[in-house]
Amino acid sequence: MLQIRVADLDDPALARFLSDHLADIAPTAPACSQHALDLDGLRAPGVRLWSAHDGPHLVGTVALAPVEPGHEELKSMRADPLRRGQGIGRALLEHALADATARGVTRVSLETGSMEFFAPARALYASAGFVDCAPFGDYAPDSNSAFMTRSLP
Repeated sequence: MLQIRVADLDDPALARFLSDHLADIAPTAPACSQHALDLDGLRAPGVRLWSAHDGPHLVGTVALAPVEPGHEELKSMRADPLRRGQGIGRALLEHALADATARGVTRVSLETGSMEFFAPARALYASAGFVDCAPFGDYAPDSNSAFMTRSLP
């Protein structure tokens, strides 16, 4: 049974999981086009990070980071590659959106890769109501990036 909870930033398994995430995306684009947060970035004020667990196994992460009042960015969305297609990503996304809605956030945006490697992620976001948008926050236009946003009630 999948459990989603506030992540323990001192958990070595979380550090490994996030390091693997950065390693997975490293070959997909130049470093200047990679915007994933490392563990220190996820410790920044205002960032909310959750981890998904199946029993003792860490199987996914998702975070929200502030952009401006009422607008947050989805970050560090990852499901264990061996567990993809099992609904972990959707459960994490729904959890993050429910948290944002409960706190009165009115918009959640994200940046992900524009390459084929990220097509399943973009499809998941689109199925959850995200639409393409212009760069937001501190992002600049980048052919390696796809930007999406969704309004919340």
